[in-house]
Amino acid sequence: MPNRPPSELTQLLEASSSSTVQRAWEAFVRIHSSLLIRATRTLDGDYDSNMDRYAFVLEQLRADGLRRLRSYQPEARSKFSTWLVVVAKRLCVDYHRRRYGRPQRADGASSSADPVMLARKRLADLIAVDELSTLPDASTPNPEAGLVAKERSEALQAALAGLSNRDQLLLTLRFGDGATAGQIAALLGFPSRSLVYRELNKILKQLRMALEQRGIERPGA
Repeated sequence: MPNRPPSELTQLLEASSSSTVQRAWEAFVRIHSSLLIRATRTLDGDYDSNMDRYAFVLEQLRADGLRRLRSYQPEARSKFSTWLVVVAKRLCVDYHRRRYGRPQRADGASSSADPVMLARKRLADLIAVDELSTLPDASTPNPEAGLVAKERSEALQAALAGLSNRDQLLLTLRFGDGATAGQIAALLGFPSRSLVYRELNKILKQLRMALEQRGIERPGA
């Protein structure tokens, strides 16, 4: 049974006038301020850097008519506070990118080019599903092969969408941003790097099973 949204979130999202929205927002921030500040401290930096990240998180949570908060979907296995921490840490990473740019690859090129496709390709390699991240284009000589590739890509997207917010963030950090296990452990609060690898293996196994249920077989199976 899904967890119910906390009352302060419901009141904020249902507020209809600017004054009630402001009061509800102040109440929401007052309740969750300590949690959000702790989330901003998972990255390196002094007090001022932490406060800059905290201000950015609040700004983004309120942006676009509370769009991020409205996207919350209760999950049976996690509370709203857990979801909020994941979102806040993701925003801290976004803030770091905006200020300092994305990590550079070993050849000196930026890793910012098409990070979603990069993540999907690396995931496809790891779960050993041939051509899973390849999308067909107009020059594809074999329409049937292009259709199979498209179906496989859509199956992977659906499998990824079925993961929890925390698991999606973990995969994005590892395969999209190229973060090390140590960096992920610090950012997401894992006690050790070995637990990061253990969690990654569990998620990849879950993805393989989800794909197999959709009829996507591993090569050689």
